[in-house]
Amino acid sequence: MAADEAVPKPARPKKEQQPLIIPKNATDEQRLKLERLMRNPDKPAAIPERQKEWTPRTAPEFVRDVMGSSAGAGSGEFHVYRHLRRREYQRQEFMDTITDKQKLDDDFQKKLLDNKLLQEEKTAKRRLKRCFFFFFSACTTINKIFNRCNKRFASIQLNLSHHHLLLLI
Repeated sequence: MAADEAVPKPARPKKEQQPLIIPKNATDEQRLKLERLMRNPDKPAAIPERQKEWTPRTAPEFVRDVMGSSAGAGSGEFHVYRHLRRREYQRQEFMDTITDKQKLDDDFQKKLLDNKLLQEEKTAKRRLKRCFFFFFSACTTINKIFNRCNKRFASIQLNLSHHHLLLLI
């Protein structure tokens, strides 16, 4: 009875099949990714985490079986030695590259500081020139005014002495 009266579920609407688009270059690939992201702008975009920098395995603190590359050690021991030696070389090379990077970074920071100090020195020198020029132009202006006043004063003295009057100011 229950099976006869069961109501069939409505069929799910099928998704429209998107045509397969093969990107021809990097621009097309980027455009397709952006279009896919913009279809649903409310959905947050997945931003991948930055991958950690590769670091070699740390060297063991205590090596139980020290081995050499001698031929009499056994058939498999040479390969173990070879892998240990390769790892040690990788570790040393990694430490050298880290040291080189730090040295380059330090040199770069020093160069930035030197450039900054040089620019500050030039700016101070130019500022001093501007102040001196302003002061010099102000002094020149005052000097011109003073000279004009002296000429006028001299002409007043001449005019007054011409009239036999002596006026001292």
